Amino acid sequence: MDSDHNSEDESVGPSEDASEEEMPRLPPGLSDGEAMELLWQLRSRQRNSSPDLPETVSRLTAPDGSTLYLVGTAHFSDSSKQDVAATIRAVQPDVVVVELCQYRVSMLKMDENTLLKEAKNINLEKVQQAIKQNGLMSGLMQILLLKVSAHITEQLGMAPGGEFREAFKEAGRIPFCKFHLGDRPIPVTFKRAIAALSLWQKARLAWGLCFLSDPISKEDVEKCKQKDLLEQTMSEMIGEFPALHQTIVAERDIYLTHTLRQATRCVEAPPNGQKVPGVVVGVVGMGHVPGIEKNWEKELNVSEIMSVAPPSRFGWVIHTVIKGVLMGIVGYACYRAGGTLGRRLLSLPAVKSIVENLRLSDA
Repeated sequence: MDSDHNSEDESVGPSEDASEEEMPRLPPGLSDGEAMELLWQLRSRQRNSSPDLPETVSRLTAPDGSTLYLVGTAHFSDSSKQDVAATIRAVQPDVVVVELCQYRVSMLKMDENTLLKEAKNINLEKVQQAIKQNGLMSGLMQILLLKVSAHITEQLGMAPGGEFREAFKEAGRIPFCKFHLGDRPIPVTFKRAIAALSLWQKARLAWGLCFLSDPISKEDVEKCKQKDLLEQTMSEMIGEFPALHQTIVAERDIYLTHTLRQATRCVEAPPNGQKVPGVVVGVVGMGHVPGIEKNWEKELNVSEIMSVAPPSRFGWVIHTVIKGVLMGIVGYACYRAGGTLGRRLLSLPAVKSIVENLRLSDA
């Protein structure tokens, strides 16, 4: 069994897109119990016990007979959205679990145009928020990874996470279906990733992310759904940054397996609360599917991948030097601007926020 852990598989409210008109209509005059029993029966009749699903879907079984349909997706892909919708409609799940945490849940309720604009626009406010949330070094690394996402967004003209928004919308149309967030909190992932890299590896990674400019086509994204190409790509990444692969991929495989297993359990059927095997749909990036399948029947210790080690003495020195340089830049700018203008610069919300983040940042 998994070690006890208060995981982040939080439930999220129904989608506003899933209107009441899309839910089954019930005859008037029914009691609450009768309505629940009728809805349950309607969903049971619509559920396909032997569905013909896309090839990106894997089926896993829990000890109590509950079933997980694991959909492997590419995060910038129209066909992944179609795979998710087709799977949820076919199996009529009790729970849908997606590869998101509470720090990224906002993407579920934003429209495509807003997300497209947000993904392309990395501004000072986002930098400040990343540093405040994750600390200086982890925050800057998050901004560099956002730059990669923005690069793909600009190349494809498509916002990331469409398959998660599709899952959210489809789950809201199914009676009794719960929607869970199944990923490890992103601040934990970034802090553990930064702590696992040497100073030289951090510099190499930052350099590569800063100067990412290779063109990406929609055909390239769709190829990511082929396991052979994916494994080749992962092997190349492991060879260059094995510690990064461990924290960003392997550890999250464990966490996702844990939350998916928690969700894949028997449910209570109305009207008498009889326990019946549950049906769950998991929506994760294709890169996590092999790890989840590998860990599915293993004993997992989630607590050890949730801890964040304090920074080393050398890391503290580097962090202090970076803070000092940035504070010096702000101070010198105010000095060059003169007394009155300098005070006005320091009173600007953006400058005050930068100074405050530098003072409070401890990672």
